[in-house]
Parts: sequence; structure tokens; C-alpha cells
Amino acid sequence: MQIPYGLVRPVLFKLDAERAHRLSLRLLGAMPPSRIPEDPPSLRTTVAGLRFSNPVGIAAGFDKDAEALNALLRLGFGFVEAGTVTPLPQPGNPKPRMFRLTEDQAVINRLGFNNNGLEQALDKFKERAWHRGPRGVTGLNVGANKDSRDRIADYALSVEHAAPFVDYITVNISSPNTPGLRALQSKDELSALLGRITEARGHRKTPIFLKIAPDVTDADIGDIAVAVVAAGIDGLVVSNTTTARPETLKNRHAAEAGGLSGRPLMRRSTEVLRAFRQATVGAVPLIGVGGIASADDAYAKIRAGASLIQLYTALVYQGPGLVGAIKAGLAAHLRADGFERVSQAVGADA
Repeated sequence: MQIPYGLVRPVLFKLDAERAHRLSLRLLGAMPPSRIPEDPPSLRTTVAGLRFSNPVGIAAGFDKDAEALNALLRLGFGFVEAGTVTPLPQPGNPKPRMFRLTEDQAVINRLGFNNNGLEQALDKFKERAWHRGPRGVTGLNVGANKDSRDRIADYALSVEHAAPFVDYITVNISSPNTPGLRALQSKDELSALLGRITEARGHRKTPIFLKIAPDVTDADIGDIAVAVVAAGIDGLVVSNTTTARPETLKNRHAAEAGGLSGRPLMRRSTEVLRAFRQATVGAVPLIGVGGIASADDAYAKIRAGASLIQLYTALVYQGPGLVGAIKAGLAAHLRADGFERVSQAVGADA
């Protein structure tokens, strides 16, 4: 029997955010194996050649080192994205570096790609394959080491080594917590990066997604759209955390440096998602991330152009029951609008 999150949350919230996160991972790992609930047929979809039982995934950042892939799939996610991992282990930025903005249903983090390194994460994916873990798509989000002299080479190395063992790879060039990283979103840098990573993939067809910041300009969106279509990138993850600070923020931590996620990001990230849908003319699948806290939010992302959606921050405040609630709500929205499959609703408002 699962303990209601309403009883667990007060205990977790007495700890600082990063310690609570570590405890959550340990609790997940201690859960006994359970049967994954069957998803409504209307939620099944295929994106980038991968079959998803439902379009609801957990975003990178929660399971940085791929420690809880199977446990997260058993919660009902259609896919799990581990990471961000870098070629070499690194400790990340000094603590404290993660802050809850409870009144705003948001989080600010400046973790800085703290992780145990690519090799250890891939060992977890290999272990899952050997032991035939529960069904579901599992991907790996990769980044560059902070002190790397050649960040593009870091991405190419990670893609080359990860491609045989993961269902897809997300190339994260949009974290605000590694100085200079977002420069890779610029036109010339991006073209060089995409050329290297597609070459590194070799003959394998492992899908590659690119994760974009919500703070891009209209010109950036146009340049990125042209580059990803030309390079044959399989999808765009829209979006990462934002460096902007909306005036509506109430919490005392609102001025902390780092990336803001959660409820305040919903509007901007959806605007950028819709803009990418239009700029790519629907030629590139989009994964909608940022501010999703309900089935209504998830459906808004889908109608704006998202083929898949991802959660993270809302789980901090609502717990794992949110996954089932969103799936049930999505199925209800599809029925109400006369869609037999979720893919039919993608981009309906774009």
C-alpha cells in the first residue's frame, strides 16, 4: 500500500530541497515492484519511431544518474529521461543551490550538472536491459563538463557512447547554470554542434532531441528551426528553466540565481512551444515542458504542438498521484473534443 503524499510532503518539506530530493529517490528505490496500470488506448502514440503507452514523461533533473528508471515507469510514466550527465563526474555548484518557492508552486535551481558521470549512468541502462525492466521508453539527457575545453566534443562523445544503450538522447544546451553553455544555441555554434553529434551517432538510428531555453528570441527560434530541420534532429524539448523572474513571484527566494521552473513558466514555455511548431511547420516533433501541473496544462501543451509532455516541479508539490490524474484528464479531453488518438490533437491550436 502506498503512503498518501499528503502525509509524506510535510516531512520532505522540513528538509532543504536537495536533501528531500535525495530522500525521494531512495524511497522510490525501496518500493516493491508493482504492476504498471494499463493506459487508455487513446493515449498511445509513436514519436521519432518510438512507441509510447502514454505521452506523459518525467523530465531530466529528477533522476540525474538513472537510479530509478524502473521505479518511475511503475508510477505510470510513459517515458523517463535521466540526466543531465556529463562525460566526467562533477560536483556541480556550491550549496545551497535548490530552493522551493512554495507560494508560487515553483523551484529555482543552480545545481550545475552535478552527476556521477556518463559511464555510471550507462551502467544503469545496461542493467535495466539485462534484467528486462518494465515496459516504457527511457532516454538520457547529456551535457558538457563545466571545465571542458571543447564542449561540442563532450556532446559528441556522450552521443557516441550512449547511442547503443538508450532509447533516445537529449542534448541539453539550454541550462543557465553552466556559464556560456547557452551560446551553443547561436546559429554558427549550433550548426557545428549538430553536425558533430549526428556524425557521432554513426549508423545507429537512436533519436536525438535538442533541449532549448524559454528565453530565446524570435530570431533564435527561426535559426534553430532551420538548423534542426537541416541536420535531421528528431525532436525539440521546449523548454528548460528560465532566468526571467516574473513580477508575480511572492516567495523570499525569488531573487536567487539559477533557473526557475514550475507554474510561472507555463505561459512562456507554451508560447515558445507554439512558435517552434509554426517555425518548423510541424516537421519536427516537440516535447512540451514547463509549468505543467494538471491535465488542462498538459492538454494545452499538446494543442500548442507537443507530441509528448514532461513533468517535474509539479510532482514536488502534488506527488506521484499527479501522473495518473493527468493521464485520466487527457483521455477525457480527447473524448470531449472527438479525438480518437492523442496524436490527432497535436497542434490543434497552433
